[in-house]
Amino acid sequence: MTPQFHLARWNEPIVFGLSEPGQRGLLPAPVEAELAAVVGPAEALVPAVARRKTPAALPEVSQVRLRKHFLRLSQQTMGAAVGVDIGQGTATMKYSPPVLDRISRRLADLHPLQNPATIRGLLDIVLRFERVLCAISGLDRFSFQPGGGTHGIYANARIIRAWHEHNGEGHRDEIITTLHSHSADAAAPRLAGFRIITLDPGPTGLPTVDDMRAVISDRTAGFVVVNPEDTGLFNSAIADLVAVVHEAGGLCAYDQANANGMLGITRAADAGFDLCQFNLHKTFGSPHGAGGLACGAIGVRTALAPFLPSPTIERDGDGVPYLDFARELSIGKMRAFYGAIDTVVRSYAWSLAQGAEGLRSVAETAVMNSNYLATRLRDDLGIDASFIEQSSLPRLEQVRYSLEAVLAGTGHGSEAISRRTVDFGVSGYFPGHHPWTVPEPMTLEPTESATRAEIDAYVEMLREVLREAHENPARIGASPESTAIHLVDEASLDDPTRWALTWRAYLRKNNAL
Repeated sequence: MTPQFHLARWNEPIVFGLSEPGQRGLLPAPVEAELAAVVGPAEALVPAVARRKTPAALPEVSQVRLRKHFLRLSQQTMGAAVGVDIGQGTATMKYSPPVLDRISRRLADLHPLQNPATIRGLLDIVLRFERVLCAISGLDRFSFQPGGGTHGIYANARIIRAWHEHNGEGHRDEIITTLHSHSADAAAPRLAGFRIITLDPGPTGLPTVDDMRAVISDRTAGFVVVNPEDTGLFNSAIADLVAVVHEAGGLCAYDQANANGMLGITRAADAGFDLCQFNLHKTFGSPHGAGGLACGAIGVRTALAPFLPSPTIERDGDGVPYLDFARELSIGKMRAFYGAIDTVVRSYAWSLAQGAEGLRSVAETAVMNSNYLATRLRDDLGIDASFIEQSSLPRLEQVRYSLEAVLAGTGHGSEAISRRTVDFGVSGYFPGHHPWTVPEPMTLEPTESATRAEIDAYVEMLREVLREAHENPARIGASPESTAIHLVDEASLDDPTRWALTWRAYLRKNNAL
């Protein structure tokens, strides 16, 4: 398989690098004298305390150059609509029909500060979608405020803390998770002030009930876990693990970012969970990450509903939706306004289009695709999944493979192989969370969006890359060849003195400001 892909290459600076004093993209028309006489100077409408002492440090760029800048950047992107999107691990784009863009654009004229009485239809949609997620999860209430999966896990951790403090058990300060859960399942509760206890994999690649009993104590606040784990293995003893935590007085939160293999098949409440979190921007047909507004929808049992972020959307005695801010036990606001409402609307429309049978079909297709890909990689390329010797369990909607043998035979490991795949017009795959607990990991997730032909094409692409790794390793080490940016200097990523999150921070670090 020969690469047929070449991305546009513009040596395009960031927009601040295009700034030239005096250049303007827009020249506002002067205010008519009659209007100015009535309204007065515009700056007088801004309270003195809110006025800038110096003009904003914005780039000065002409309209023509600005247009070229953004069009050039758009030519240097790799999106789900143009490539085979299998390789992003737990973040792979799912089926997201363009009609959802038209639906969400209908919200463009709404303002988050307008009177809630004028958007009752929108609030009704949110409440309707809440009932959809309640049916899918078996839980009783949902909030859509968190701005992503990790934010949703953080919100659940805060609810767990608030619950224990309300019940006079604020001494419970330990959250249990598993080694192959999402990194956020440890990081977010840690940020919420908990000490993290991590369960290592047992004989089958999964923690056991005995492992759980060994770490339970009177300080156990809860259990935060993803199932299936990032290896793709589903822990069939999950209800027993949850029961052990409940016996100790803890709460259990189900991170359901990996929900594509379970919709309509198994529910959080049925396994005994008290809380859960869905990534609407992954499972429910909305773009992921920078592709669109993220939303980590969090669900709870009735007893925990008073602790949900404020405001919640309720119905009055006549069934009219309204915003309820009078919530004494709430953990407070997690995000401005109501959260990513356009993502909620998109996800609601996607769910209605699927219907109950369609949602189950999503799960069945995701599992089938994942296991088909795993079989082809094993039989045709000799690539095995992690823990394959210990466990005969099938994988669900993703698999974490290991390229340890490729590294030993070629000198190039998973990250180099991932970079080379980009030259074939696909997104470089996600190896695995650091620190790597699976040697040279490669996490692939075909889910429900790929056709069999696309999966086969992806396998043939990997076959060619692995052939090159053995026959022409120098080419692998120098890849990618066909991208806008050739090869990132990874040394700079490991030097905190060079990190800068904004242009002004960069200038300060380089003594240019």
